Amino acid sequence: MSLSPDSPILIAGGGRLAQALGRLLAERGRPVLAVAARHPERARQAAAFIGPSTKGITFNHLTPEFERVLIAVADSAIPAVAHTLADAGMSLGIALHTSGAFSGAVLEPLRHRGVACGSLHPLQTIATPEQGLTALQGCAWAIDGDPEAVAWAGQIASLLGGFTIKIVPEKRALYHAAAVMASNYVVTLVDAAVILMEAAGVDANTALRAIRPLIEASIDNAIKAGPTSALTGPVQRGDLETIECHLKALQKTPPSIADLYRAAGRHTVEIALRRDLAPERAGQIRQLLVQGA
Repeated sequence: MSLSPDSPILIAGGGRLAQALGRLLAERGRPVLAVAARHPERARQAAAFIGPSTKGITFNHLTPEFERVLIAVADSAIPAVAHTLADAGMSLGIALHTSGAFSGAVLEPLRHRGVACGSLHPLQTIATPEQGLTALQGCAWAIDGDPEAVAWAGQIASLLGGFTIKIVPEKRALYHAAAVMASNYVVTLVDAAVILMEAAGVDANTALRAIRPLIEASIDNAIKAGPTSALTGPVQRGDLETIECHLKALQKTPPSIADLYRAAGRHTVEIALRRDLAPERAGQIRQLLVQGA
């Protein structure tokens, strides 16, 4: 199967990623002719963001004219959308979904009808459609699926200045867990740090301003030098007294934060061992983190 770059594209979904991806493709000359959503107003808003050549439609008005479909909906909705597209008569072309958790196999209703299926997941966080216009350029895209689907996924990644990483279906959950750790849980750590700062008497806005350089430097060091070389702090130094002091203070904070500190600390011990933390001291820190101060 060889589709022309001018083959019409349907974006199934009207959310942040759907809007940002659709507009980026349209700006690069790809014909995004329609965006489909459950509610007419959502579809119209998404189409207006993507561009003047894109029309907004609802899922119950889908037609089989589209040879290429990008499904950017919530994970739980992907099978239903695949069935809807199959019922609408799609039997040729390529369909890609943008979920990180699932492989292209979740589009089986379309594959059964002869559509090449795959996945194209941006390893990026999209807070708003506007932010996505910048964030999606140059990022990594996890892909899998039928050869034709993988080829189109690669073209999209290249078009946006990014690169692809191939994830086999049986490893997809591990890949997505890594993405969650690198994105969602970073936000969780920031929130926990702000709560602790507030408990120490620093207002939230000042806390965010204060910890930003620390967060940015830590991430930059970890990326450039690797986590082992970048690690600093009481666990890396084997400072039992400081860790014990932390644990005592955390008794007066929400249990979820104390649990987070302990869990993060236990893995931090593993990183410190790869560097120069003595095994005996590592064992003492583990015991302290498990038993508490």
